[in-house]
Amino acid sequence: MGDMNDPLELMDVALRLARETGGLINEGRAQARVTTTKSSDVDIVTQMDVAAETLLRKRIAEWRPDDAVLGEEGDDTPGTSGITWVLDPIDGTVNYLYGIPHYAVSVAAVSGDVRNGTWTRLAGALVDGSGVEWTAALGHGSYRNGLRLMRNGGPGLSGSLLATGFQYVAEQRVIQGGIVTQMLGQVRDIRRLGAASIDLCLVAAGTIDAYYEHGLHPWDFAAGALVAAEAGVRVGGIDGGDPDSHLLIAAIPEVWDELRDALEASGARDPWDVIHP
Repeated sequence: MGDMNDPLELMDVALRLARETGGLINEGRAQARVTTTKSSDVDIVTQMDVAAETLLRKRIAEWRPDDAVLGEEGDDTPGTSGITWVLDPIDGTVNYLYGIPHYAVSVAAVSGDVRNGTWTRLAGALVDGSGVEWTAALGHGSYRNGLRLMRNGGPGLSGSLLATGFQYVAEQRVIQGGIVTQMLGQVRDIRRLGAASIDLCLVAAGTIDAYYEHGLHPWDFAAGALVAAEAGVRVGGIDGGDPDSHLLIAAIPEVWDELRDALEASGARDPWDVIHP
């Protein structure tokens, strides 16, 4: 038996969790129905979001009963091991409801205090709607279907395909749309795909060149940010430190500062009072 808190051991558990839960939500997609909403009438939860998180929590309780859990759809569960599982049972629920395969089960194992921002991402796994498996372990690289990911350069900002996402409250999206308007003339083009975790994995794979988004929660990016970082992508907040709910920026190191400066000039530093009233 290896070290139960070793990143590779945790990655293996994360992948087992994501695989089983991915099977559950894919089998149930045709029957998915909106059961409640959160921040707005379009910020939806389906019965499959709840069923998926219930399954994840059940398996963690069976396999690693001393660990804590932080999930999107449930209350925090305390632990004593120093490990917290950060869960997004379906990242991209709107895509999932509409049958657009850009969604994922996202599972990350972290140490530290997630709520106050002093945490370290140790391992993560995501299984997306197309069945692609994305995994990462701190210090051991990141992988797509078991094949190592590594970003070796890329275009400058003007040649970058940039992804982003929007909040669910209309007034917030209007502000974010203004930032997009300012950025459009500075990059190759902009995509809005609808699942932060997979957007980060696509930056790791070089499918898109860079990504930014305001208002993310830890479960939105815990696994995906590690996949990106272990592939050589710089992932940070607007001041260069760890990403947080204010802003996450992901790009190759050679472009990151230029992208951050362009975003700041476009109003991305101080939309806070509107994005999080």
